[in-house]
Amino acid sequence: MSHIAAFDPSTPTPGAGRFAGKNAVVTGGTTGLGFAAAQRLLAEGARVLITGRNAARVEAAGASLGAGASAARADVCDLADLDALAERARSEFGAPPAGGIDVVFANAGVGTFAPLSQASAEHFDELFATNVRGVYFTVQRLLPLLRPGASIILNASAVNAKGMAGGSVYFATKSAVRSLARTLAAELAPQGIRVNAVSPGLVPTPFVGKMGLPQEALDAFAGQVMSTAPLGRVGTPEEIAAAVVFLAGDESRYITAHDLLVDGGWASI
Repeated sequence: MSHIAAFDPSTPTPGAGRFAGKNAVVTGGTTGLGFAAAQRLLAEGARVLITGRNAARVEAAGASLGAGASAARADVCDLADLDALAERARSEFGAPPAGGIDVVFANAGVGTFAPLSQASAEHFDELFATNVRGVYFTVQRLLPLLRPGASIILNASAVNAKGMAGGSVYFATKSAVRSLARTLAAELAPQGIRVNAVSPGLVPTPFVGKMGLPQEALDAFAGQVMSTAPLGRVGTPEEIAAAVVFLAGDESRYITAHDLLVDGGWASI
């Protein structure tokens, strides 16, 4: 596997400061892809509000991110929590036209596997409640605070166009998120708001360890990805964060309803 240098938020990057004066909300921002995206946005000048379900992790992540970051405990499955998140964002960033949110990364999600013969209603409901309902109502509750020109990025996953035994429910939720990027992009375009999806491939993060797969199955899946993806490796959180920042910024201002695959080519071959 080739070595990829991790993004160092303490090191200036080309275009550093391009998010100065911008405000961002990242759900599921305490670990993994969400945390890496929050780091990158902060390093480039944004103020960032992250969320998570676990109060201790929320507090620790907020402290780790440092100046410019704030953190709120919120479960995207709970509409009352999302209402409280919207109020927190309003108090942090204000509301249009004087203030508001410029970037939403709807990243919070869960992913567990179960074969059709063993999948329970609880398994189905949990995944759809978090990955689809949670994404949808996160956008709805934050929408009144979004400025014209804002960018919404939904975390869809490269599996949204793939099939794999045991992954039927999880893969279906990510296909639904990909669909939401299209429909919400059409609906919000008149308000000057862009909506895109980012679809990561396999990236080793704490999320992967929560899929409920035996280690042998995870290893086999990683091996299959690396053997079939043209780039021949798994990804890094920093690579996904770079894609999120691209979709969040002015460089992508003519892009909406798009699904940006960041998977080493795995889903395209």
